[in-house]
Amino acid sequence: MTDEGAQYRDEELPYKRIDRHWAELLQELRVTQAGVQILAGLLYTVPFQPGFAALDGWQRAVYLVAVSLATLAAALLIAPVAFHRAMYRRRLRPELIDVSSRSAKLGLAMLALSLVAVVTLVFSVVLAPVAGLVAGGVSLLGFAFLWLWLPARLAHGAPMFDED
Repeated sequence: MTDEGAQYRDEELPYKRIDRHWAELLQELRVTQAGVQILAGLLYTVPFQPGFAALDGWQRAVYLVAVSLATLAAALLIAPVAFHRAMYRRRLRPELIDVSSRSAKLGLAMLALSLVAVVTLVFSVVLAPVAGLVAGGVSLLGFAFLWLWLPARLAHGAPMFDED
C-alpha cells in the first residue's frame, strides 16, 4: 500500500508543514476537549445526588480518582490554548507543537484512566465491587489496545487485515 500524499508532503515547505501539524493538533484537541469537559462536569455533580451517600469508602475513593484524573485530563487537553497565548507571536511554533503534543498525549492517558475509573465505579455500584474491578480491567485493556497497541502496530507498517 502506498501513501499517495507522501510526494506532496515531501515537496511541502517547512513552514507549511508546521502550520499543518498545528492545525491537525488543534482538530484533535477540539474533539477531545468537549468530551473531557462534559465528563468532568458530570462527575462534579455526583456528590450532590441523593444516592452518593450510599457509596462505601472504596467506591468514594474510586470516584475521587475518577474526578482527579478527569480534571487533570481537562487541564492537559486545554493547556495548548494557554501555551499558544504565552508563546503568541514569538516565532516558536515548532516548540509550541512539541509541548502541546506532549500535553495532549498525557491528557489522553489521563482521560483513558479516568474513564476506566468511571467504569469501575459504575459496575461496582450496579453489580458488585468485583464486577467493577473486572469491568475496569477490561476497559483498561480496551484503551491499551485501541490507543497504544493498534497505532503502534500501524505505525510500523504491519497490515491489520488480510488484503485478499
